[in-house]
Amino acid sequence: MTFSYRSRVEWMDTDAAGIYHNSTVVRFVESAEAALVREWGLGSVYFPRVPRVRYEVDFLAPLYFGQEVTTELSVARVGSSSLRFDFTVRGAAFDGREAVVAARGSYVVVHIDRSTGQACAWPPEWAERFGGQLASVREGLSPNSAR
Repeated sequence: MTFSYRSRVEWMDTDAAGIYHNSTVVRFVESAEAALVREWGLGSVYFPRVPRVRYEVDFLAPLYFGQEVTTELSVARVGSSSLRFDFTVRGAAFDGREAVVAARGSYVVVHIDRSTGQACAWPPEWAERFGGQLASVREGLSPNSAR
């Protein structure tokens, strides 16, 4: 199952050359994760209990201010208290440039008991949702986004 989320490189995402800053990948990926978690119906309970414990990114190509981006996110592994997500960030053809795979990577989140801060097993109903098949695209484009 791959979940796709579309957004755009905004001015705040770029450096002085107008190219996206490496930290933007994390924002793209976490926006996709938030949309997926809402799709699972866990939006209000998931994030306070699921910190990121590992992030790995390969930066492959630049993205530019105004360029449309699709972030593809998939659950690669469900552990007893962890999830590993794999992701690909793709830039659409833009301003005479071809479409590109801009970044690829993975990250791990762990479910914690908020009172102890220790890892704990996923609630069974959550684990069920992690394994479900979702094929959907969510729009992150605002009506005022540059085209």
